[in-house]
Amino acid sequence: MLPALWVSKTGLSAQDMNLTTISNNLANVSTTGFKRDRAEFEDLLYQIRRQPGGQSSQDSQLPSGLQLGTGVRIVGTQKNFTAGSLQTTDQPLDLAVNGRGFFQVLQPDGTVSYTRDGTFHLDSDGQIVTSNGFALEPAIVLPNNVSTFTVGEDGTVSITTPDSPQQQVVGNLQIADFINPAGLQAMGNNLFLETSSSGAPQVGTPGLNGLGTTLQNTLENSNVSVVEELVNMITTQRAYEMNSKVISTADQMLSFVSQNL
Repeated sequence: MLPALWVSKTGLSAQDMNLTTISNNLANVSTTGFKRDRAEFEDLLYQIRRQPGGQSSQDSQLPSGLQLGTGVRIVGTQKNFTAGSLQTTDQPLDLAVNGRGFFQVLQPDGTVSYTRDGTFHLDSDGQIVTSNGFALEPAIVLPNNVSTFTVGEDGTVSITTPDSPQQQVVGNLQIADFINPAGLQAMGNNLFLETSSSGAPQVGTPGLNGLGTTLQNTLENSNVSVVEELVNMITTQRAYEMNSKVISTADQMLSFVSQNL
């Protein structure tokens, strides 16, 4: 009975962590460019009481053994990088990647981070930055007297001014892609960092070599499905209840033994 208590304890702990993952997905249902997480479970070590395939006699083997599991744990969380729905806005600095790829953002310490959130702004110097003031990489700086601001699907940034109605190219956006985007490290603020698991970034022009195109006046919504998360939450709740019931049953059995022996 005591092993049953510990096995159920691991089940409660795993389901609690799973609920944390689900709650984070639901909390970010309106976060621009957010990618949902999925908890991944694995069973723990087994106590082998009888080895499968062991000799039961000189000429026969055990068809199955006696293996007692010790519980479950969450071994990791998997980021789902499927694209979210695209929303048209009236802000020329709102950008989205239609397809594979990430915008590059320069951190204050000089490292480059990556994001699918294209909610950009201008700082006091006319440089395009994120909501937290981090500069887009490569840097795009606009003059003070901009009349129109246009970003092409290939990342070409062009402007017009009152003095020059002809289009002037002031920069080119580049986006980065990874062999294994799920290996990126989520650091908050809608940003990701490169890891050895993600592989090195493959930087290029939008629309070429499998990279997505850049869309202006567009934002990518979160890819969280509220209905799916609610169903997962119900399933998690029922699994938690069943593990709690096992603990209650084991406790009753122990109580019966202690009171009657």
